[in-house]
Amino acid sequence: MNTSFWKAGHTPTLFAAFLYFDLSFMVWYVLGPLGVQIATDLGLTTQQRAMMVATPILSGAVLRFVMGMLADRTSPKSAGILGQVIVIAALAVAWSMGIHSYGQALLLGLFLGFAGASFAVALPLASQWYPPQHQGKAMGIAGAGNSGTVLAALFAPGLASAFGWNNVFGLALIPLVLTLIIFAGVAKNAPERPQPKAVADYLKALADRDSWWFMLFYSVTFGGFLGLASTLPGYFHDQYGFDPVKAGYYTAACVFAGSLLRPLGGALADRIGGIRTLLVMYTLAALCIAVVGFNLPSSTAALALFVVAMLSLGAGNGAVFQLVPQRFRKEIGVMTGLIGMAGGIGGFALTAGLGAIKQSTGDYQIGLWLFAALGVIAWIGLHGVKKRWRTTWGSAAVTAARV
Repeated sequence: MNTSFWKAGHTPTLFAAFLYFDLSFMVWYVLGPLGVQIATDLGLTTQQRAMMVATPILSGAVLRFVMGMLADRTSPKSAGILGQVIVIAALAVAWSMGIHSYGQALLLGLFLGFAGASFAVALPLASQWYPPQHQGKAMGIAGAGNSGTVLAALFAPGLASAFGWNNVFGLALIPLVLTLIIFAGVAKNAPERPQPKAVADYLKALADRDSWWFMLFYSVTFGGFLGLASTLPGYFHDQYGFDPVKAGYYTAACVFAGSLLRPLGGALADRIGGIRTLLVMYTLAALCIAVVGFNLPSSTAALALFVVAMLSLGAGNGAVFQLVPQRFRKEIGVMTGLIGMAGGIGGFALTAGLGAIKQSTGDYQIGLWLFAALGVIAWIGLHGVKKRWRTTWGSAAVTAARV
């Protein structure tokens, strides 16, 4: 990354946004790697386990839109502080009072959605500091906070085995409080921020067909990443008989791959164009997921294919958000919320859908094939709009970025 990037914006804010996003994602996702242990203690079915894991995803998807509006109308920093305080309070209550029923687990999941909504705050906070030619790298670095899923997958099952899964909520409070202190002290709002939008402006954004295309594309890349990350602990447990800790390690390898490639995907999109990058990534992800759907007898082969799929989806996330600021620079706050919401809904649908299919058919095959088919649909849609995009808002006369 050349020196011009580091001089173009505000590096402390960029890394504060990353840290906030990273720790928020860790707790947003924590019910995924703890799912097998919680389900065993509470006597949940496979479908109930999937719904428990999926609830924070759906809540986060809806709250992303709300937090995007709040960040737009107040400031990204203020919205970020509020979201962190709510999550810390919810975890403190869960830890002190305990989770004793399926309903209480779902209620905690609703509040953890505020952690997932950090997406709609961290990305505008970072993005507004950087010019178009550096958007992919800036959004990629801030968005790499989804690596928080790696921390949860690696450590949550082992900590739960050692101290009990309810105490994991208490242990999570330590890094969350430290992150809040750092964020409040280091992050700064960009001096040139778009004017707050009226409610009518949000509705107007939805009337733009490109909004729906971006929502579709991100529902596949980010929704696929998050949905698989949430499902894989249960998948490796159900499919190969792994204990929660080993399933967590396998899942961590997959989500690490996807998280690592998000900033690299943004940088690659800056170099060769977001559209070209996305087309390649959809192809790889769809092929790998389709092959895994054949219920491979080897867990190692399944792991390898999931890693490649997650690499592709992670890079795709970075590529989508290299394109978004070029098309919606003045509406980046609301569009980050809308597109992030679509990604969360995609993750919820994949997690809940895979659980329901496993419950009704006995395996994950049909669900994996349906997701692979959705990747093909996204590829076809992107191929269909690329000429229009490259000759309108993505032309060299309009933006210095490669589209």
